[in-house]
Amino acid sequence: MTTETRRDFLKASVASGFALAVQPVAATTLQTDSTGLTAGMVQIGPLPAYRAMPAAATGPLPTVIVIQEIFGVHEHIQDLCRRLAKQGYLAIAPEFFYRYGDARQYADVDSLIRELVSKVPDAEVLADLDATAAWATSQGGDPQRLAVTGYCWGGRITWLYAAHTPKVKAGVAWYGRLVGPTNPNTPRQPIDVVSQLKAPVLGLYAGQDKGISLESVAQMQAALKAQKQSFAFQIYDTAAHGFNADYRPSYNAAAAQDAWAAMLAWFKRFGV
Repeated sequence: MTTETRRDFLKASVASGFALAVQPVAATTLQTDSTGLTAGMVQIGPLPAYRAMPAAATGPLPTVIVIQEIFGVHEHIQDLCRRLAKQGYLAIAPEFFYRYGDARQYADVDSLIRELVSKVPDAEVLADLDATAAWATSQGGDPQRLAVTGYCWGGRITWLYAAHTPKVKAGVAWYGRLVGPTNPNTPRQPIDVVSQLKAPVLGLYAGQDKGISLESVAQMQAALKAQKQSFAFQIYDTAAHGFNADYRPSYNAAAAQDAWAAMLAWFKRFGV
């Protein structure tokens, strides 16, 4: 992606709305304003990202890196950053797919996964997360209070990043895949890195998830217990995959609200 193309990407991202693959957007969409915040697209070297933080911040801020779904950093992910900023965090969501295309422009999920998501190597994503953490520190983030949270595709990456660096103090994975096949781009699944976890992770999962079985959750729990890792799981029995996505039919308000509170409590418990 050229400098000019990245500039256009950033401009489009500010008013991006929602990804085409999830149209029509459900009527339950929640919106968080930017009053009292500094919010908008930024660039971390070549990496586009959405950042939100309290405008009147004094002193280093606790930082949360928000890892996108397969749909990119569209309006929902941006809104989650603003929600976190309203809680006093510097929240930043990098656009991990930008080298390969714009996830928001794919009209269907199958094409999006086949033509874009599958091309993104885990190693590249982890390096981008390192760059994001360093950038956040340079922009007023506290390097001693860094957390990471991710949704679906980003939930899986949350587990991997918690195993990648000791800089992360807490992680919260929302319905991210735990087990499965590997390939050169995705050489390890979260269950494969249990022994390497360097931060406590809270897993938020759905009892009615058709893609992530409760059996796989049980496998992950057993592996974590065997390694004596700090972790917790909350299973929402009546919720389906994507229960926090308030712009989609899968949204479950009760589960989403409870899980959001659990996430914030998990961050506070570990000093973020």
